[in-house]
Amino acid sequence: MQTPLFTNDAIVLGLLAVVLGLLFYTKSLGGFWKKFYTFIPIILLCYLIPSLMNSFGVISSKESNLWPIAKDYFLPASLVLMTLSIDLKAIIGLGPKALIMFFTATIGIIIGGPVAVVLVSTFAPEAVGGVGADAVWRGLATLAGSWIGGGANQTAMLEIYGYNPEKYSAMVAVDIIVANIWMAFLLYGAGNPKPIDRWLQADTSAIDRLRDKMAHYSASVERPTTVNDLMLILAIAFGAVGFSHLVAIALSDVFSGIPALASSILTNKFFWIVVTSTTVGLSLSFTRARKLEGAGASKIGSVFIFLLVTIIGTRMDVFMIAENPLLFLVGLVWMIFHTVLLFAVAKRIKAPFFFIAVGSKANVGGAASAPVVAAAFHPALAPVGVLLAVLGYALGTYGAILCAELMQLVAP
Repeated sequence: MQTPLFTNDAIVLGLLAVVLGLLFYTKSLGGFWKKFYTFIPIILLCYLIPSLMNSFGVISSKESNLWPIAKDYFLPASLVLMTLSIDLKAIIGLGPKALIMFFTATIGIIIGGPVAVVLVSTFAPEAVGGVGADAVWRGLATLAGSWIGGGANQTAMLEIYGYNPEKYSAMVAVDIIVANIWMAFLLYGAGNPKPIDRWLQADTSAIDRLRDKMAHYSASVERPTTVNDLMLILAIAFGAVGFSHLVAIALSDVFSGIPALASSILTNKFFWIVVTSTTVGLSLSFTRARKLEGAGASKIGSVFIFLLVTIIGTRMDVFMIAENPLLFLVGLVWMIFHTVLLFAVAKRIKAPFFFIAVGSKANVGGAASAPVVAAAFHPALAPVGVLLAVLGYALGTYGAILCAELMQLVAP
């Protein structure tokens, strides 16, 4: 395997920061760049450029420890700052379509797995066959766990179905590549959702009202930012991160000691970090801390989100597809079924593209990427992604078991 050009995390983080700086600088120039970013959303480039750097050996996610830092520090900090001034009543006012699209996404994964196995088995049965611990359906069960909940659910499926650990890395590769290709499409759509919403004949009024209300509130409390403001924002953000980790350690240990819950999502520290940081942010939105939005709280949260996007991008290596193309084909067929079902239901109920994107990523990616995609539409919408992702964690293991049993039934 080719040694990456840069392996030091400090250098890699510096490169990613420079990429972000150049992208936002060119976006501010107008002229050609204004037209360019009209067609190519900036958040998509924040995601794709690091992925290309990883694919072509400039950096390597395998040599980096930036992802745990992004997941455990940047993400909870951004969740606190972006929910600090949220209008919870307005989020509830988005209506039932968000939940309908979330459950549609879940069903798309549950049914899409066996559909992909059947289709690929018609011309390449060896790609989805195998016996005992080497049975491919057992490995695909881990994929179902990841795509309905997240990493904790994926690990649970590995334990439950006993897939050969030596072959597990191939499933992880399919998970990362296919999910990230789909995320690239979602980020592109998030940059300009209006054409898709017109095709869906969607009613976006509730989303527009929430976005406009947040923009109006931000403008009404905006003031020159002082060092005191920045220090207070920093204290709240990372104080909440520390508190979230403290709660996560305590609660995961408590639930680990209960035999009936020892293998549940309740023992997962990341789950509690996300839940606690979001709860802290929502709680602060009912206090005077809400006025820190005027000093730029959500803007700093957006900086953390963009850093998170670039680090997520470094995890994709498109050349990994060549290692096991038929297995990747199963994953692609699976994701295409999931996508087609989402758009069919959205067209039927006239749901906005926002609900497609967030409903999907709340399943395929969980709390690490659902708020990122939601925030790509507007920072005020990030909590919607978090709340749905938490629901995905709760349903992940059950949905994945159902999917696995269906794949076992149709496997050659």
